[in-house]
Amino acid sequence: MVVTLAVLAFALCSLAPVAYLLAVSFTTTGRSSPALWLDARQRGLLWNTGLLGLGTATLATAIGAPVGVALARVTLPLKGFLRLALAMPVLLPPYIVALAWTYLGASRGAVASLVGRDLLSEWTYSLPAAILVLSLVYYPLSMLATEVALRRIDGRLEEAGLLNAPPRTVLRRITLPLAAPSVFAAALIIFVLSVSEFGVPGLLRVRVYTTEVFTAFAALYDFSRALLLAVPLLILCLLIAVAAVFVGGERLVSTRRGSGTAPALLEEWRRPATAAALVTMAIALGVPLIVLVRETLGVDSLRAVFEGSGRAILNSLVLATIGATAVLGLAVPLGYARARARGHLGRLADVLFVVAFAVPSPIVGVGLIGIWNRPGLVGTLYGTDVMFILGYLARFVPVAALIIAATTRSVPVSHEEAAAVGGAGWFRTMTRIVLPQIRLGLVTAWVIVFVLAFGELGVSVLIAPPGEATLPIRIYTMIANTPPSHVAALALLQTAVILSPVALLAVAVSIREAR
Repeated sequence: MVVTLAVLAFALCSLAPVAYLLAVSFTTTGRSSPALWLDARQRGLLWNTGLLGLGTATLATAIGAPVGVALARVTLPLKGFLRLALAMPVLLPPYIVALAWTYLGASRGAVASLVGRDLLSEWTYSLPAAILVLSLVYYPLSMLATEVALRRIDGRLEEAGLLNAPPRTVLRRITLPLAAPSVFAAALIIFVLSVSEFGVPGLLRVRVYTTEVFTAFAALYDFSRALLLAVPLLILCLLIAVAAVFVGGERLVSTRRGSGTAPALLEEWRRPATAAALVTMAIALGVPLIVLVRETLGVDSLRAVFEGSGRAILNSLVLATIGATAVLGLAVPLGYARARARGHLGRLADVLFVVAFAVPSPIVGVGLIGIWNRPGLVGTLYGTDVMFILGYLARFVPVAALIIAATTRSVPVSHEEAAAVGGAGWFRTMTRIVLPQIRLGLVTAWVIVFVLAFGELGVSVLIAPPGEATLPIRIYTMIANTPPSHVAALALLQTAVILSPVALLAVAVSIREAR
């Protein structure tokens, strides 16, 4: 019963906005839609969007996959710290990273003197710059997927190969081919996330589908055109997301480790690998933070800046906390059901989760408005802060459900069978046996959803009630007509709030492992 209610709630919150947009777009656009889909403007949008996704997926994989290989097959110093620091960029809102790089591009330092200030400024607001920024944000997905894939490989296969071949040959002929499906699936997911991103193209003035959907709806109030623009992007994201699920397979929720001890294949590369990891960390995480700190130093009064945005800061903290809790409450039964599902049912659940998460945030926002902005009982929620919570549920339940599913896989089914033999019902089994064993996964899912909700922009900027704003909305709307130091101060505050719970979680995990 609990799982059934959770499935219905997931369908209403995450799938209904997409279904609504598809239904409306194919029933109300009429004969003009094919011509609009094929006009020159649409072809330009499709070209830019495809280049953004392909470029980001390629560059992020080129950065992340080698680092993942190093983490899995090289004995690096302080590996736990390196992994955490290298993974942190993916938790930062992409528009915050883009903001830092725009400040760097507008600086008058040595880089500007070397390449020319005008050329640097022009490059900053371009498609290659958007690809670079998104690659620096999303490369941890490829890194973590590669490391996890390599750790699942049976170490005995590599040990047998080392009897007849050097380590590099074993890596090239055995290890990497076995990890390739996971790396490719991660690249597909990065592609979807890139073409779904709104903040970075909007900030860097790159015309792609997400920015055009936002402009059509929020600026021009043209709901029909927003729908027509949304359909090609939505179909593209759905197809790539489905392909990622079928390539990744059970790896999405599997926590199985390979048998035997995986050998360190590239020990002679220890120093270069360590240097490459440190350089990657410095560029992806260190440079944006240093730039934001440098800009913040120009603020006359931090107190005045924070007080002026105090309501937005408080709204973000409260709404992200409530949203993370609500998402976790819905994701627990969904994740448990996915962990225990097998065959086609499990694959269908993965498809629905990944597809729901892959839907671009402006499209989710337009769909939520279409569903809830109507007279009667349904419309009573529209124009209230509940819309933020509905947006978080629509966006982040799939992520939390997949995390909980992967954690639940570590709980033996025999434990639940023993409880059932003893007469315990499903609810008691969950509260007394399953949940205590996955408490770390629950905390991890809550922290990740809180971080994502605290930095959410694409949905929030569309569904925000009049006079209400979250910190991301406040930052995004201040960029055009506020001193950079004030915007940087708020961006730095948002970054600190996002990274603090992640650091605390890492400390807790380290203490637990030390015991």
